[in-house]
Amino acid sequence: MKKKTIEAALLSLMAISVLAGCGKKEAETEAKTEAVATEKTTTAEAGKLVVGFDAEYPPYGYMDNDGEYTGFDLELAQAVCDLEGWELVKTPIDWNSKDMELNSGSIDCIWNGFTMTGREDEYTWSVPYVDNSQVIATKDNSGIAGLADLAGKVVGVQVGSSALALLEDEEGQKELADTFGTLQQFSDYNSAFAELQAGSIEAIAMDIGVAQYQIKSREGFVILDETLSAEKYAIGFKKGNEELRDIVNADLMTLLENGTFAELAEKYELSDMVCLGEEEAAEAATEAAAE
Repeated sequence: MKKKTIEAALLSLMAISVLAGCGKKEAETEAKTEAVATEKTTTAEAGKLVVGFDAEYPPYGYMDNDGEYTGFDLELAQAVCDLEGWELVKTPIDWNSKDMELNSGSIDCIWNGFTMTGREDEYTWSVPYVDNSQVIATKDNSGIAGLADLAGKVVGVQVGSSALALLEDEEGQKELADTFGTLQQFSDYNSAFAELQAGSIEAIAMDIGVAQYQIKSREGFVILDETLSAEKYAIGFKKGNEELRDIVNADLMTLLENGTFAELAEKYELSDMVCLGEEEAAEAATEAAAE
């Protein structure tokens, strides 16, 4: 009886030892994984900057007639990489999965007409560089002249977009959205405009820069004068990745000073919307006035 008791005790000790060993291994593995993830988010890895973007979001990111990814944001990212000697890796992403891509380390940043307004605490942000409003695009003969005319109408919006977030926000434009007949979500705005053209929807809520680009090549569409909101675009980095953010911020200011930023803004007809450096200039003026 005594012998069986001793054997049972020894078996229990062995089991505890094995479990402790497994727990230690799991803890070590988790620690290593976390360390790798942390290291990966501190700077562009191996001389590369991996930019996540929506490939159907002109003029910020899209595929041109030659099958190449381009756009204002991608050319701006390339200019930053040229200053740093980095390779730019253009990575099209499902916009609705952007947070997963960023947090997993698959991309270094989200750089593609990305609204920071209302998301200030969700990412580590660059300085804002474009003033952007949320607007309504519709057919010029739709009879929709203002936001109040959207009551009972079928309105389109992109999945995961700032326009959708605004229309679902109690402090934003949810009260307006509740007057719509339907708020229909699309994966991209090209599809939304095709449905608007066909008459399946009657209006689209979207960023003004994208709206202007879309209607420039299409006849019979207008943007309402009455806007949904005013917002700003910035580059979103993983929360806490201040090292990479600071490098990119410094490079953006260099591109502003040497004229590259203005040239790209003019190329993509965004000169009236850019705001890079305005906050810094305002802060400097305030400090100078206080002295």
